[in-house]
Amino acid sequence: MDSGADQVSKPIVMAVHGIAYTLSIELALAADIVIAAENVRFRQLEIGRGIMPFGGATLRAPVQLGWGNAMRFLLTGEEFGAQEALRIGLVQEVVPTGTDTDRAIAIAELIARQAPLGVAATLTNARVAKHNGEKAAIEHLRETLPGILASADAAEGIQSFIERREGNFTGK
Repeated sequence: MDSGADQVSKPIVMAVHGIAYTLSIELALAADIVIAAENVRFRQLEIGRGIMPFGGATLRAPVQLGWGNAMRFLLTGEEFGAQEALRIGLVQEVVPTGTDTDRAIAIAELIARQAPLGVAATLTNARVAKHNGEKAAIEHLRETLPGILASADAAEGIQSFIERREGNFTGK
């Protein structure tokens, strides 16, 4: 199943805090980078309500979190916090409560300062690998890399390295 994130050309950076039950977990699984406030409480509670998760958690959690981690929380409905979410790979960073949105914005801004062609190609190549395997990703890389290397952004990247400054990328 392609996540919504797999259908957009830019990465999805998400902040989560407070009570993040059911759909919040499924949104986090569909995002590219998730920042959690230390007070977040996660719970995939559908199993305790006589139903099952139906927003993609049964498809994405086993792959992203590992089978045992996914099954533990999908089958028990047990609540877990930010540190456990970090341990199992649901979130990439835990920050003090109230700073999660600012941190997610800072990461998104850092990504936005990078070479747009490189960001898009990296994201696409990683998605190809995720959905179609290593062989397909290698072929995609072979097809994509020459255009990236010939871009104005690649030339700017080299020049900025030589001049020891941040790149000024245009997406061309």
